[in-house]
Amino acid sequence: MTEFTPFASFGGGLAIGLGAVLLMLGLGRILGATGILSGLLFVEDREEFGWRAALVTGMVLAPGLVFLVTGTLPEVNVPVSPAMIAIGGVIVGFGASLGSGCTSGHGVCGLSRLSARSLVAVPVFMTTAALTVFIIRHVIGA
Repeated sequence: MTEFTPFASFGGGLAIGLGAVLLMLGLGRILGATGILSGLLFVEDREEFGWRAALVTGMVLAPGLVFLVTGTLPEVNVPVSPAMIAIGGVIVGFGASLGSGCTSGHGVCGLSRLSARSLVAVPVFMTTAALTVFIIRHVIGA
């Protein structure tokens, strides 16, 4: 697997950006994946369920569309157990709720809207991520 994939990265970024713009223009909503999934799992407003379910379904089915178009799927090599990935996801979700938004909500939508909260949240996310990688690789040695 190659680590440098500019065309795939560009395509993915374009799809995320387009999805964020369409959701904002169509429904006036921010594309914050954690909030959307949370709102789907813990239904607070029945009127919100339909678009959330459609968006999450699209995210789940998108790799199938990529496979139909290209005939291949990207190789994914994650040297961590599925249980650790699930635990990490729960921790990230908890952190996102503490930060009043996730990386997609703050990083993609909040920064583009020059949200003051996002201008603080994104550097905190990035610094925390860098420190976590440093500790795991160089202090713990995993």
